[in-house]
Amino acid sequence: MKPLAEYQQIVLNQLQQLESERKAGDLYEPIWYLLSRGGKRLRPVLTLIAADFFDGDLKKAEKPALGIELFHNFTLLQDDIMDEAPIRRGNPTVHIKWDLNSALLSGDVVFVQAFGLVTSCDVPYLRAVLDLFNETAIQVCEGQRFDLNFEQEEKVQIASYIEMIKLKTAVLVGCALKLGAILADADPKEAQLLYDFGLNLGIAFQIQDDILDVFGDEQQFGKQIGGDILANKKTYLLLKALEEANKSQEAELYHWMRSEDVDPNRKVQAVTTIFADLKVKEQAEKVMWSYYDLALDCLSRIEVNQSKKDYLIHFAQTLIKRTY
Repeated sequence: MKPLAEYQQIVLNQLQQLESERKAGDLYEPIWYLLSRGGKRLRPVLTLIAADFFDGDLKKAEKPALGIELFHNFTLLQDDIMDEAPIRRGNPTVHIKWDLNSALLSGDVVFVQAFGLVTSCDVPYLRAVLDLFNETAIQVCEGQRFDLNFEQEEKVQIASYIEMIKLKTAVLVGCALKLGAILADADPKEAQLLYDFGLNLGIAFQIQDDILDVFGDEQQFGKQIGGDILANKKTYLLLKALEEANKSQEAELYHWMRSEDVDPNRKVQAVTTIFADLKVKEQAEKVMWSYYDLALDCLSRIEVNQSKKDYLIHFAQTLIKRTY
């Protein structure tokens, strides 16, 4: 296994090569703005790590890994449009910097490029890779649809929320890992265990993301703090607060959710205060760690050298222990 920075550099090299081949014009400028906004490139790195984990040829995984990164950025672009988010990674989102139509059209190109890169593998792997990527892409869209539906529903069960983030976020983490495993000729059962490791880690990661949206530092988090509150997103924090609230707190939460043309700072502060009073952050963290433990259990059942498992455990710890 290599230092994380080496896997990241492989992804950056692939991005630079792709950029050197890019076409000029208004269609492509938003794409490279999106891809150049930084980020740790964790999903493509996971594809490379998984290939190494099963002693595969990293060269076979480089372009498919880049495809995972492009697909991830495509989902971010879609998410920002649907959430009407003004900031991503500390910069204006694509639809704000350009316009909605430009963002949609450029996003379509990113998706097509992602598909081409993910499937640019040797023929013996193509069927398994196609099935994995197509299923994942559909599941991500299903998760996004659930998320949109939740915005119109006042009563959402926490179990439904977990299913939504599994589809919207976690399946791509699992896909990234299983992709690398497939390209490394891993035993299908062990490739699935690595997928399940990623799936549970992805759920934990998203719950942590929801916590950081309320209690994080905007400069470190790279997104607008309180954005989920302003968008009335059904996060674990909100759903647990509605479950635990007394009548007065419940009425106030619904007041802020239903009110229009309110002062954004007042809304974020008021809802955050209720979250703090009900200690929903602590309850969310408990659930987050339970999924983290499930992830480690899946990893423990893979028959590889313990040092490789330790590498992924350290990676998982770094991912989950993001600071506020």
